[in-house]
Amino acid sequence: PLRRQRQMCIRDRYLKVIMRYLAIMNDKIIYHMCKADEWAQAQAGGSYPGSSQDQADGFIHFSTYEQVWTSAAKHRCGQDGILLLAVDTTALGDALKWEASRGGALFPHLYGPLNTDDVIDTEPLPLDDNGIHIFPSGFPPPELD
Repeated sequence: PLRRQRQMCIRDRYLKVIMRYLAIMNDKIIYHMCKADEWAQAQAGGSYPGSSQDQADGFIHFSTYEQVWTSAAKHRCGQDGILLLAVDTTALGDALKWEASRGGALFPHLYGPLNTDDVIDTEPLPLDDNGIHIFPSGFPPPELD
């Protein structure tokens, strides 16, 4: 029985990884970077209005799995205390728009506040000695222009 439980636990973890991978590859999961203190405030209130830059632009900037590292290098380089938020797009409805941006690539933009319950994972993005964010394992390396 104990061996069977262990096998089931390993299988469940494996399936979770596969499901997450499939969601990432289909752009079902998108990413946003924000300051840890802003996220703490948002959690207390139940929604996140975006950074001051997001608010000025009228939408919350997101990136796909393939775009997020480059976005971090271009827009958050050297900024400490940054969190990576993972969001399931199915929870966002019609407020999520895919719009051309950097190099004509489509980026996800959320027109409205982000409900904190729609965030499925948060990861800190510490800095290395060169001020570059260290991403969780599995993210593709940046493709900087």
